[in-house]
Amino acid sequence: MRFADKQRAGQQGESLIGAWLRSRGNWVLPTYEVALDAAKGPRLFGPGGGDLISPDLLVMGPGGVLWVEAKQKTAFSWHRLTRRWVTGIDLRHYRDYLRVQDETPFDVWLLFLHTQGQTPDGACPTGLFGGALDELRSRESHRSGNWGSGGMVYWAHEALRLLATLEDVEAAAGGVAAGEPSHGAYVWAAPRSE
Repeated sequence: MRFADKQRAGQQGESLIGAWLRSRGNWVLPTYEVALDAAKGPRLFGPGGGDLISPDLLVMGPGGVLWVEAKQKTAFSWHRLTRRWVTGIDLRHYRDYLRVQDETPFDVWLLFLHTQGQTPDGACPTGLFGGALDELRSRESHRSGNWGSGGMVYWAHEALRLLATLEDVEAAAGGVAAGEPSHGAYVWAAPRSE
């Protein structure tokens, strides 16, 4: 799949997740690419002149401000060695998100929207799953050099929180598009305490 096709698919997931976040009383700022190189995703430019791959969304709400990396996946993958459902992200991106977590004042959350519950390996969970990167960094299932541009990092289904059902995410997207009022100031994450 070409980068532009991956980018369109990713932005569809970001839109659904962003709508769900907005339905919970949050403001959402997408961090779309600003570089002239169209083959690069969003960047966060640092004080020392360097840059990091930026999480997809900056979310502001009753619980504070946080970064969200939004992933839409068809389904969890069955990991035969651990006999668990897993999901993951590109290892190079993960390393940058860890730096964003450590070097900015805002927490980073990873959110995975899984849309299909049936795979060749059997029925798997669907819905919006995620967690704070500070928690997930100690809950990795495994890493693999076989996928992604520089390897992948995976988390078991059990290491992630179920934040919303697939139906709730789809309903939130429809409600936000129709201009319906939010479901209140539900705080699903609290800001980092320092």
